[in-house]
Amino acid sequence: MSRVQLALRVSDLEASVAFYSKLFDAEPAKRRPGYANFAIAEPPLKLVLLEGEPGRPTVMDHLGVEVDTTDAVTAASSRLAAEGLATADEQDTACCYAVQDKVWVHGPGDEPWEVYTVKADSATLIKESDPACCAPAGVEVLDVEPKQACC
Repeated sequence: MSRVQLALRVSDLEASVAFYSKLFDAEPAKRRPGYANFAIAEPPLKLVLLEGEPGRPTVMDHLGVEVDTTDAVTAASSRLAAEGLATADEQDTACCYAVQDKVWVHGPGDEPWEVYTVKADSATLIKESDPACCAPAGVEVLDVEPKQACC
């Protein structure tokens, strides 16, 4: 099963969790400090909430497509590169409280998209070797200081 991911940077994580729990009639699938995600069955959606700065409006952090396997990520990477898109592959990336394989591309408005699979749980929110953990090197994270984009 594939599903679209929407990652939002929110100023009040608890209020956002309460709101999206009501909106989707579902509880978070994962809760960690500064982080929550919902695995919504209908419509198929992975909603990721990342704690941002208090008082700032919610902003889109990044978008994604969650797939079932590393083979699906590899196929997406090959297909996107064949279409002429610049891709950035990451394997065994530990961030966002998961170990993932992924490929990154950017839309025409510089919006970051990832195609990814979750391989295991992790204790890490931010990839320690790269503080912009879910964005490839050199990618500017949208409206976030310090830069901590993650899925």
